[in-house]
Amino acid sequence: MLTTNPFDDDKLREECGIFGVSGMDGAAAAVALGLHALQHRGQEAAGITSFDGRQFHIHRAMGHVAGNFDRDEVIRALSGDTACGHVRYSTTGETSLRNVQPLYAELASGGFAIAHNGNISNAMRLRRDLIRRGAIFQSTSDTEVIIHLVATSQFRTLIDRFIDALKQVEGAYSLIVMTPEGMIACRDPLGIRPLVMGKLDDTIVFASETVALDVVGAEYVRDVEPGELVIVKGGEISSHKPFAPVGPRPCIFEYVYFSRPDSISNDRSVYSVRKAIGAQLAIEMPVEADLVVPVPDSGVPAAIGYAQQSGIPFELGIIRSHYVGRTFIQPGDKVRHLGVKLKHNANRELIKGKRVVLIDDSIVRGTTSLKIVQMMREAGAAEVHMRIASPPTRHSCFYGVDTPERAKLLAAKLDVGGMTDFIHADSLAFISIDGLYKALGEAHRADIHPKYCDACFTGEYPTTLTDQDENGPPDDQFALLHERVG
Repeated sequence: MLTTNPFDDDKLREECGIFGVSGMDGAAAAVALGLHALQHRGQEAAGITSFDGRQFHIHRAMGHVAGNFDRDEVIRALSGDTACGHVRYSTTGETSLRNVQPLYAELASGGFAIAHNGNISNAMRLRRDLIRRGAIFQSTSDTEVIIHLVATSQFRTLIDRFIDALKQVEGAYSLIVMTPEGMIACRDPLGIRPLVMGKLDDTIVFASETVALDVVGAEYVRDVEPGELVIVKGGEISSHKPFAPVGPRPCIFEYVYFSRPDSISNDRSVYSVRKAIGAQLAIEMPVEADLVVPVPDSGVPAAIGYAQQSGIPFELGIIRSHYVGRTFIQPGDKVRHLGVKLKHNANRELIKGKRVVLIDDSIVRGTTSLKIVQMMREAGAAEVHMRIASPPTRHSCFYGVDTPERAKLLAAKLDVGGMTDFIHADSLAFISIDGLYKALGEAHRADIHPKYCDACFTGEYPTTLTDQDENGPPDDQFALLHERVG
């Protein structure tokens, strides 16, 4: 059953969440719980691979974790004290079971399972080279490139072959790898995609977010550092840093939208950061109004911060239904237009006659913002002002986020005035890029070596984009890139 919301396509989508457990009886059950906590990071498909000391066991399925991994017979079949799992979103590329992770292969050294969050930006070039050398690919996922690079490396030990493979890829990756020798967790040298480590008694746990540690009762230990490989073998932990040190550039949008608000990212409460973003937005872009209303659910923390800073009352002027799924209806243009009312409905008695400040995390295509503003007007709002808790999203992401091609990004086509007219608001304003950094505790965004990856706002990509440079501008190659979802 596919249950991604068909009327919620006006958001940037984190494509993956990963979770791994080493040293726990019935590890797969814990992984299923962890993936459930990461479901917001990927709702198209889920998979778990376990290892019982002799052989690997695999179950992958389309749809949510619940409904696929809530049956005793499935969990019992995934035996062993080591397991890893993955949730993913679909993109404009192929949606099929062969792309569902963890991917698994039998190498000369034994079984090799890999779960990947991110995107390899030179995967097309590497794939062409590997095919010329005789490699046979079973998926369209960029993650499979890593498997082939490990398999064909001339280094002697598995860890050296793995490092050799990683030194050939560019882009963003957080990985959990299972082999007969143990579990490996690693991040790319810039640390673009997140990965944390936790501990529960003698069990080591890795996850995309700390909320997944919470759900299994594991204590957060630390982040896996950018460029670090953490190896768990026989209960022993070792750390390797094979890359030249560079300034980290974690994704700033984790704080704006991707991460759950109850997560901790780089020692910062995501919820507190989002409130701080809202407060900074109120300082930079004030407006006289009667109510501050969040666009649920992602706009709530920023709206609280905006209301507290501005002194304007916070109210739930929009009520969200959480029960709209893809199986409910197949949306055409007319139904899609009506569909926003299935998901959001105005609290009419509250809104009527009021000047409303709507707070949302971002504007992507602008279609949802247009419908929400229209809903407020139909509910009798006297004025509708929109405030956005991120800078304008003007550029596509190539690091593991399902972004529309740039031509479909509203802020790439129109200035703020044009965007205001498009959504029919009385006013529209965004937090500044410096303001976003201030909410994260920085004085401003550094022109040289900024602390975060903010390419979706600035267009300044922190890595080379080989596939795009070789095959044309990013927009021309966007569909091809997203056939390789990690």
